Amino acid sequence: MSIALIVGLGNPGSRYVATRHNVGFLVVDNLAVQAKTLFRNEKKFFGEVNRVEFPPPPPFQRKELDIYQTNVSLIEKSLSPCWLLKAHTFMNNSGQAVSALANYYKIPVEQILVIHDDLDFPPGTVRLKKGGSDCKHNGLKSIIAHLGSHQFLRLRFGIGHPGRSAEVTNYVLGIPSREEQTVIEEAMSAALEAMPLIVAGELDKAMQQLHTRI
Repeated sequence: MSIALIVGLGNPGSRYVATRHNVGFLVVDNLAVQAKTLFRNEKKFFGEVNRVEFPPPPPFQRKELDIYQTNVSLIEKSLSPCWLLKAHTFMNNSGQAVSALANYYKIPVEQILVIHDDLDFPPGTVRLKKGGSDCKHNGLKSIIAHLGSHQFLRLRFGIGHPGRSAEVTNYVLGIPSREEQTVIEEAMSAALEAMPLIVAGELDKAMQQLHTRI
């Protein structure tokens, strides 16, 4: 099933821009840059929204010989439109924004992708997963509560763990080291490259591409 809504989790405001917890915001910001589109504030959706179109992934493209030009032309399927969302409700209430937009446009839970940071993986890791628990992530917990389901797709970016649960809050709201930033950015680039596959619902191919990268 194709993706109709991509949610980047994070906290609004300049003080949070470069923090580990804002990986989701950074990814959807980059998607908007790639699409050359801008976010706009929407009060009814409690955040910023954007409408982008994704090209079909390579498996959906075929080459045909142009007998008049004697060259190879690319024939593509139509672009896949998709909403991008950055909630302004702060992380712990992300579900309010997600449910508002999903309910308004009648987007099924299975067509929602949530991009978030993950303490369970080291920096530079990116994993695609459907469904599951909230993994003690307050943003996911809020989304599950508001949607009444956990069957949405997740794109998880590893940020590492501080080692002690008492240090988690300060850690996720902290700025990664230069080395961590480098590998997180590499993971983001890989995710952006795989996004047409994800949006088209080619999840097995996207997982293979993301999970086996060196």
